Amino acid sequence: MFRVRLIITSVWKHHSNRNRSGDRGRRCCNTVNNAELSLVFQRRRKVQGKDKMAEVSADAVTLDLLRDARETVRLSPLDVINTPMIPWCQTTLPLDVNCNIHIKLENMQRTGSFKIRGVANQFARRPEGGHFVTMSAGNYGKSFAYASKHYGSRGMVVMPETAPVSRSILIQSFGVEVERVPTSSLMNVVNRCIQEDNMMFLHSYDDLDLIAGHASLGMEVLEVVCEPDVVVVCCGGGGLLAGVAAAIKLSGCEKTRIYGVEPEGACTMYKSFIEKKPVGMDTKSIASGLAPPFAGRLPYELCQRFVEAIVLVSDEELQAAVTTLYRSGLVVEPSGSAAFAAIVNNKIPDLEGKNVVCILSGGNIGKDELANFPD
Repeated sequence: MFRVRLIITSVWKHHSNRNRSGDRGRRCCNTVNNAELSLVFQRRRKVQGKDKMAEVSADAVTLDLLRDARETVRLSPLDVINTPMIPWCQTTLPLDVNCNIHIKLENMQRTGSFKIRGVANQFARRPEGGHFVTMSAGNYGKSFAYASKHYGSRGMVVMPETAPVSRSILIQSFGVEVERVPTSSLMNVVNRCIQEDNMMFLHSYDDLDLIAGHASLGMEVLEVVCEPDVVVVCCGGGGLLAGVAAAIKLSGCEKTRIYGVEPEGACTMYKSFIEKKPVGMDTKSIASGLAPPFAGRLPYELCQRFVEAIVLVSDEELQAAVTTLYRSGLVVEPSGSAAFAAIVNNKIPDLEGKNVVCILSGGNIGKDELANFPD
């Protein structure tokens, strides 16, 4: 435990001084109902009077676009951090594979998760002082609220009732409104805000600017490990996975295998790969940040193009991963530990002797939540 903490301190000090500059997964999950109404709304939603997402395809995501977004994120007044990457973690963490594990610490990011990257790019390309609405289980909402306060924008976050109440209180502390509703009603409430209150919708995962902002994480990875063999990333709606995968593949790492990790009870992208189209489901998982009611359309297209497969982890495996990381000095929420859980439980094939990058995507977990995890 002491050794890991010492490494983290050393790497963090180094980074704080830097310029911030085929076949898919085969494992089965339970049969669930598609959230058809949510998908219909997703396809038809209007932003600033135009159906922008209907116009955007995966072809719009180019290396030039991602480089431009990376600069926007690096120079953002939101102070996005180039988070540390810890090498050789297999020497200090309980892993049964003989490979080189590099862990990217997005749990140390501004607002506690990777979400600020996409938010920084979204807000930079929207009118200042706007009136925005979004849906989020917590992490995107926190970054959205943080940005809204900085830019002087009005905001509303629609949250699922399953999200911890503490997150709602935290988001409200930034001056935005919060409305808690059943997961199946999220998009209906967002639709009401758009049509009745003339709010502008910022999607928390299915948005070109957001995905391009998240791609900055992938570019930072390549600055440390120039051509990784394997990259493992959590997946909810797919925005982070799509952005990281696009950044790595479009940068020329054609042989790198990229895997997405979802909870068994919230496997919308996994099911989308099987159905060959983005689908929805009634989600349930302790990883609320990975449990949106449907997979994003643009993330799905990008993941189909750049991601090797989606693998699944159980809630019990997520709990164990959170505990293991905590014992090693790392505070990581269940959603943020999904990639690590997949590696520890041998869900990723052919890791022997490989350079593997594991993204710890967030650390927003309170003491009360941690108390519910096994010692």
